[in-house]
Amino acid sequence: MSTPLADRVARVALVTGGSGGIGRAVAERLAQDGLAVAVHYAGNRAKAEDTVAAITAAGGRAMAVGGDVADETDMGAAFDAVESAFGGIDVVVNTAGIMVLAPIETFDLADLDRMHRTNIRGTFVVAQQAARRIRPGGAIVNFSTSVVRTQLPTYGAYVASKAAVEGMTLTLARELRGRDITVNVVAPGPTATPLFLDGKDDATIAKFGQAAPLERLGRPEDIAEAVSFLAGPARWVNGQVLYANGGLA
Repeated sequence: MSTPLADRVARVALVTGGSGGIGRAVAERLAQDGLAVAVHYAGNRAKAEDTVAAITAAGGRAMAVGGDVADETDMGAAFDAVESAFGGIDVVVNTAGIMVLAPIETFDLADLDRMHRTNIRGTFVVAQQAARRIRPGGAIVNFSTSVVRTQLPTYGAYVASKAAVEGMTLTLARELRGRDITVNVVAPGPTATPLFLDGKDDATIAKFGQAAPLERLGRPEDIAEAVSFLAGPARWVNGQVLYANGGLA
């Protein structure tokens, strides 16, 4: 008799925005670490299924789940699906986010609302579900940005959304006292993803690449390494912001 899937899986992760860029690298890295991974997508199921196929081809366990991160009904259903398939949830990684850049003086308030809905409300909704469901020994990893510290022009609205993520994350770490659940933030520097590269010319990209002492852009795999650390062995790191930026600032 075959063993039910839920009985065969030791640890389970849900990665929001897991269909591309940093999210895909995180999903693949956690699968390499031995976790079963739910790859979340908002609109592109095909990309999520491609990530799932890559994980399963490498011998891992994965499934795709959809939904609007800012919609509590959608995300409640997504968490339900993961628990039903894998028997529980141990790690939740919030990579889902959008970035719109413009000076504060001229920033389109509709873009502000759209970005904050995904980056702030979306992170809050997912973190709320995670706090209710993650098993002892688990981890929540949210995403900020190193620009919260470097404060570059045109990033004001984006930084505002990510500073809010840092605030809610560090508060949640304290609210989960006694649960054996860590809650941390990863704050990447310039990383070669479509989200970062979109709209930048070669000279701008080269300038960012030289800014860090390591003299290159980050790679999605670099960020996934930091997430792997916080999701697994880093049980004494809690309520912190980990800057994964090559020494940028």
